[in-house]
Amino acid sequence: GLITAVIINGKMEAATYSAYSGYAHLAAGLTVGMSSLAAGLAIGIVGDAGVRANAQQPRLFVGMILILIFAEALGLYGLIVGLVVASTAEGKGKNLCSSYA
Repeated sequence: GLITAVIINGKMEAATYSAYSGYAHLAAGLTVGMSSLAAGLAIGIVGDAGVRANAQQPRLFVGMILILIFAEALGLYGLIVGLVVASTAEGKGKNLCSSYA
């Protein structure tokens, strides 16, 4: 989340900041935050069940590590999507709402 916040903060200028960019940056932040939350929840559940199962059957350790790696990939995918959304919002929506006067 911090990486996305720094990238978004570097692209913000008060004079040229459009509503389109604002909503795109909001979506980028929500994407990264929610995917990190889901990855953390998955890692917590798998870690708890894996430690309990590993105490009973030590052969399950490798499978547990693989599932933890897949759960961490959820967070990385969310970070990639958030960065793509934040980086493509810069040039679009500049004169989206112009006055008719």
